[in-house]
Amino acid sequence: METEILIVLAIMAMTITMLVTEVVRIDVTALLTLLALSWTGILTTDEALSGFSSNAVVAMIAVMIMGDGIARTGVMSRFSKAVLNRVGTNKTGILGILSLSVGTLSGVIQNIGAAALFLPSILDISRRIKASASEFIMPIGFAAIIGGTLTMVGSGHLILTNDLLISADLEPYGLFAVTPVGIALLLAAIIFFGLFGKFVLPKSSSESRKELSEQEKLIEAFELEKNIQYFRIPENSPFVGKTLEDSGIWSTYHLNVFALSQEDHVDYAPWRQTHLEAGQIFALYGDEQRIDEFASAGKLEPTGDHHIFEGLEDPEEFGFVEVVVPPRSELVGQSIRNFSLRRRYAVEPVMLFSGGAKVEGDFSDHDIQAGDTFIIYGPWAHIKDLQHSDPFVVTTTFETEPKDRSKTLPAFGSFILAIALAMSGFSISIAFLTGAVAMVLSRVMSIQDAYKAIEWKVVFLLVGLIPLGVAMQNSGTAEFLASSVMGVVEGSHDIVLLFAVATLATVFSLVMSNVGAVVVLAPLVVSIGTLAGVDPRPLVLLAAVNAGNSFVLPTHQVNALMMTAGGYKTRDYFKAGGGMTLVFLVVSVVFFYYSFF
Repeated sequence: METEILIVLAIMAMTITMLVTEVVRIDVTALLTLLALSWTGILTTDEALSGFSSNAVVAMIAVMIMGDGIARTGVMSRFSKAVLNRVGTNKTGILGILSLSVGTLSGVIQNIGAAALFLPSILDISRRIKASASEFIMPIGFAAIIGGTLTMVGSGHLILTNDLLISADLEPYGLFAVTPVGIALLLAAIIFFGLFGKFVLPKSSSESRKELSEQEKLIEAFELEKNIQYFRIPENSPFVGKTLEDSGIWSTYHLNVFALSQEDHVDYAPWRQTHLEAGQIFALYGDEQRIDEFASAGKLEPTGDHHIFEGLEDPEEFGFVEVVVPPRSELVGQSIRNFSLRRRYAVEPVMLFSGGAKVEGDFSDHDIQAGDTFIIYGPWAHIKDLQHSDPFVVTTTFETEPKDRSKTLPAFGSFILAIALAMSGFSISIAFLTGAVAMVLSRVMSIQDAYKAIEWKVVFLLVGLIPLGVAMQNSGTAEFLASSVMGVVEGSHDIVLLFAVATLATVFSLVMSNVGAVVVLAPLVVSIGTLAGVDPRPLVLLAAVNAGNSFVLPTHQVNALMMTAGGYKTRDYFKAGGGMTLVFLVVSVVFFYYSFF
């Protein structure tokens, strides 16, 4: 065995050990691998630093930017609601429908793009049902990877497979030749996590998830109501023609109006002089008994038709905050009525504390003093305006970015542009980078926001590990390992040969690119198949399919992208990914054995 091969094998073993044990952070391990390959002379400086200009790394950066841009529009939040409306809070149902959705999409676009598109929804759904995101992120990431096997254009290594077959004077496969095994693998993954997910997935993605959110702490501390009730104003209502203030909603019933529908739009925290009309819908907040009394007095009709208020109860878009009146505020000495708080900021004051005591009843005419504290409800965008104004100091921490639905079209247009360029022949990196820049140019996000969206830990993980794949190919290590294994199984039963091919492709995919694994294995598999007297075409396709069997380590682009969002450690991938790897191997080998042999 040549010295170079021994060195590469030693570095590879060291890298895998450090990734699994996490004696240092995984990105530091990757950089040490890069440096070790350069120190030992295995790679030149240009080769060792090739990861910085890698298609995969540039594509990863661009995907992070585009994913953040799409999340800013709130469109995936609406998708989350649709999923929950269909399957409720059943985790298995949610996992199944999301896995099928992302897997199917991965069959026609790059799996990293599909994963990035669905990540905001996964986080949103886990928050809504109060479950750990780690229970969903990894399985759905795996579904995105497996989805690449649904068609021959679903991933780069499958696209390359036909070129390799043609160069070996073998007939290429049709577009859907791999679809049956892809469907079987996707369904097997869903079943695996449905049955064993609770045993192999981490219970919580991070310690912080066990704590109450700032919003939950505020609701608990001030014993705030959580339900909003909706009522329609009928034509015979005595409220028709009156103003909101004349209805007595504040003075008599001590209730709050979070929103009032106005034809085709909504007024949030409507002004007290707003006139009431038949057909309008109230979004009322307060004591249930008082709401019933108010509804009875106005002959209001309870209604479930409140789709126009979409987002009103969504903590991603609306919430409570605690605000304090500072000494120099222009509000000091004025009342809420005179200051026109609702008209200026379209937020609803729910409670007032003055002199350390709660002001009961209607506080519209209470003279505000320095140090008075309000509890206010409204859209985060309006609260941000309040935060940047002089009259108040917002003391509640909130990190929610207001969703700008007006940017939905340019955001998705940029994403579709990237996919179209990738499918028309441009490299994935150029295609996705074009989409990311388009989002900046169309003002979906600023360039500063784009930089913040990049998870540099993930970037340097890929930058450091890509040279290891280069070293395996350049030094002949990959060919040496493949030849050694093939030499052992030559002449064995067909199913042993299939398992050997699938296992080699799986191992190679963990430490080198999927494309590189297929490039190395295809010529060897063709030769072995010919010598064994079996059709080499299915063997090559099996190798290509299992080049996507990348679950044990977070080295695949999708796993790297999902790792931080799910709060996973390498050992989590080793545990859950190990089981998924075995399922993938068994299903693919058995399928090919009974289909082609």
